[in-house]
Amino acid sequence: MTIRTRILAAATAVLLTGAALPAMAVTLRYANQGDLKSLDPYTLNETTTNAHLGHVYEGLTKRGKDLAIEPGLAERWEISEDGLTWRLFLRKGVKFHNGNDFTADDVIFSADRVRAQGSNFQTRVPAGAEFVKVDDHTIDVKLKSPNPIMNAQWDTWYIMDKEWAEANNTASPTPAAATTPSHAALNANGTGPFKIETHQPGVKTVFKPNKEWWGKAEHNLDEIVFTPISSDATRVAALLSGEVDVIEPVPLQDIQRVNSSSNAKVLSGPELRTIFLGFDQTRDELLFSNVKGKNPFKDKRVREAFYKAIDVETIKSRVMRGMSTPSALMIAPQLFVHSTDFVRPKYDLEGAKKLLAEAGYPNGFEVGMDCPNDRYVNDEAICQAVVSMLARAGVKVNLNAQPKAQYFAKVLKSGNYNTSFYLLGWTPGTFDSHNVLHDIEGCRDNPQSARGETNLGNFCNKKHDELTDKILVESNKEKRDQMIKEAFQITFDEYGYIPLHQQALAWGVSNKVSLPQRADNSVLLYWAQKKE
Repeated sequence: MTIRTRILAAATAVLLTGAALPAMAVTLRYANQGDLKSLDPYTLNETTTNAHLGHVYEGLTKRGKDLAIEPGLAERWEISEDGLTWRLFLRKGVKFHNGNDFTADDVIFSADRVRAQGSNFQTRVPAGAEFVKVDDHTIDVKLKSPNPIMNAQWDTWYIMDKEWAEANNTASPTPAAATTPSHAALNANGTGPFKIETHQPGVKTVFKPNKEWWGKAEHNLDEIVFTPISSDATRVAALLSGEVDVIEPVPLQDIQRVNSSSNAKVLSGPELRTIFLGFDQTRDELLFSNVKGKNPFKDKRVREAFYKAIDVETIKSRVMRGMSTPSALMIAPQLFVHSTDFVRPKYDLEGAKKLLAEAGYPNGFEVGMDCPNDRYVNDEAICQAVVSMLARAGVKVNLNAQPKAQYFAKVLKSGNYNTSFYLLGWTPGTFDSHNVLHDIEGCRDNPQSARGETNLGNFCNKKHDELTDKILVESNKEKRDQMIKEAFQITFDEYGYIPLHQQALAWGVSNKVSLPQRADNSVLLYWAQKKE
């Protein structure tokens, strides 16, 4: 009998006896340009980090493939007639990964922790909201004023295990600027569909399915292996060779190459994120500038000059290879009905020079610029283009481009907003204009308030803030939209920011993998199916 005959005979014998062959484990390998520094779900409010941790942790709500709000750890909720009390009915029978029961105590603990100093998610819960335990699975949230969109960003307010956090000395959130990782930064204990088996910051994180998860799994994975690959060329090569199954983002220059390959494709579409530039408008003297004794960015003419010196069409065509949509507002047009009423001021280099001269800077000045180099599509290249464009107006910009972990540690609240001029991207967590008006454009003048939490440069207009507060409680849509328009108009007229564009989504996916793509750029692998 030949070797081939013996093998066939053995296989036939297995089938005839009804013996089951071992199933091949399904491992999905995912690579992103940035790393996963901290597992503490309140350290960094950044879409990619939130998506990573969304495999492990869960919110009281979640969002579906179409971004619609769905029940999560709260099965349902009721709102009182006056809008001041929300009753939350929590899901029963849910357990954390360590076996602890999920109860109202965990929600109350998480509500306090997420609003504590060091958290980058303080606006997830209204500052004055009181969480009152009715029973182990019922909570009343009492508000000082109505907030009809309070739960709109609870899908990424992840609920933590009170007992676990206190036992491991992590009752307080881990700030982004922390130099020593806490237990919660290195370990995770959620209720979600996956557990973290191993976590090596900056190297590899391995996720395993939570077999005790309360929900119905939509994936067929036995393991997710996340590896950060900062090099664009290496990341694309890994996808095309089959070493990884999903990458994000695909460099714009490589989209055609990936689509032409036999084993991978690019999932693309419009993203809701706005990429923008901001200025330090609060310090009397800039931290990183040769101008002493004053702050040029407090002068509207200087901000307008910077705006007009930047050619967004050139950024679109040369840096973004046509894969961006220049924006006039700090919110994607899909999210605000009156966005088309705003027209972006045209590129005007001579006008920019004239404005600088009128402001007292005929020869320009020198300023530092902070920029991530592994967070947004072509982020460092965008910043380099801005540096070159401003140089033509006489402004010397010293670019400090860093990996996102170092960048956010420097510029966020926990880093004392140490920046003079910066690039940032923002997707409103509520998918509502109020989030932008409150978090990005709100005055940062009260250390106890979450208003302006990500307003790094502290653009501030009190009339704008008054409108923002009215917008939050206004139930008439037409009136509300008009107030939103008025608030955006204030920022627009003051040149409070320089919106650049909405970038396009570009995920590289193996032909063996099916994966829904959401417009918020959250790569959520608990929906992935992979053929081996």
